[in-house]
Order: sequence, then C-alpha cells, then structure tokens
Amino acid sequence: MLYVGTGSSARPIAVARREGGAPGIFWLGGFRSDMNGSKALALDGLGAEQGLAVTRFDYSGHGASGGAFEAGTISRWLEEAEAVFATTGGPQIVVGSSMGGWLALLLVRAMLARGDHRVAGLVLIAPAVDMTHDLMLEDFTPAERAALESQGYVDQPSAYSNEPYRLTRALIEDGQQHLLFGSVIETGCPVTILQGGEDPDVPQAHAIKLVTHLLHDPVTLTLIPDGDHRLSRPEDLAQLRDAVLRLAAGA
Repeated sequence: MLYVGTGSSARPIAVARREGGAPGIFWLGGFRSDMNGSKALALDGLGAEQGLAVTRFDYSGHGASGGAFEAGTISRWLEEAEAVFATTGGPQIVVGSSMGGWLALLLVRAMLARGDHRVAGLVLIAPAVDMTHDLMLEDFTPAERAALESQGYVDQPSAYSNEPYRLTRALIEDGQQHLLFGSVIETGCPVTILQGGEDPDVPQAHAIKLVTHLLHDPVTLTLIPDGDHRLSRPEDLAQLRDAVLRLAAGA
C-alpha cells in the first residue's frame, strides 16, 4: 500500500509491482476497473516473459485501494498516478485504457513540465480523453442535467456491472480543468492508439480526434474493426503485447 494525500484526504493505494528490467510497463486502468483485469494481467505476463518491470495499481475507490468511489475525481486519480509513477525507476512504457488513456496523457504532461522524460512511449486503448465533458456531460438528458444540479449525481446503467455507475457533479466539474482537446497535445514520445470499431462507449471518431491533436509526436492508430470497448479478446491482447514490445524495442 502507498498512502497518497494528507489529512482527511489520505487514502491507501494498492500497488502490485513486478521487478525487472527497463523499460518498465506502467498500467493505468479505466473507470471502475481494477489492476486484475485481463489487459493488466496480460501485461504482467508480458513483463514476466520479457524480464521487464511492471507496475499496476488501483485508483482510490477501485479494487483493493481505499477511499470512496464517489469521492473520485480526475485530479484525485491523477495525483495517485503521479505518486505511483514516482516509485518507478528508469524509462517506462505507459499503457492507459479508456479513462486511463486520458490520465496517461495528463501524467506525461505533468512529467514533462517537471523536466522528467522517463515516459518512453504511450499505448492508449480506447482513450477516453476529456470523457467527463465529451462522453458524459454532452450526452446527459435534460433530466440528468437537472438531477446533477439538484442531487449532485446521476446514476447510469452500465453494460459492465449489475450496479449503475454513479457520476458525481464533483467528477464532472473537476474534469473541466483537465480538458485536452482544443490545443496541441505534447507527449515527447511515440504514441500507439488501439481502438475498437464497435466500441459503444468511446467511438472511433474520438480516437481520430485525438490523433488530430498529436501534431509533434509519432502516432500509430490501429483500428480493430470488430473490436469492442474492452479489447480483451485473445487477438486484442496479442495486439496490445505487440504494441508494447514495439515501443520497448525503441526505448
């Protein structure tokens, strides 16, 4: 456990680390996912096979970490990502899935601002960049917008859980300060995007929009025509492995 934050905001973050060589693999999961999902475990297996270090963790309110999910915001989860990243050594291939793709871009921006160039490559799986605005708020019905204002949250059914996802006003409002679209996105490293053509949550147009903002770094967009949002089938995991290995070879 790694404790992040101070006072009443302190929360224990569960971290799983595989020791190994460089470049390390650093995993950023999606909204309501945890570090024991099929993609995260596939990366851990890749690290074991190739002798590479692998770092996985659960955001607060997720998996084995402490803290309430309803207290979660992009700022809070980014703070945790930065704290866990600071415990790694040497160059890292950062792999972000869905919301983790947005956090990966925010993480590398924060690293570059500090003069830290250890992110050697990014693999973004169905990256949900600016999701609190583009993929949540923009799709709210008038009734949902009213509920967000009056009660401070909206419950939406999910295809990935029997329980609805609670989207809080704090999450939506905090996300506004982390929006990336509208200006050039700098990563300082090669970027690979894996996007499913049948993704109902992050449409392929969203991935293409991201590409148009990455003007100064090498970008590879791989569209998997029959892929869904999770991209967790054996053939999808093979694509993920190949993407990481290509970036690791150039690190």
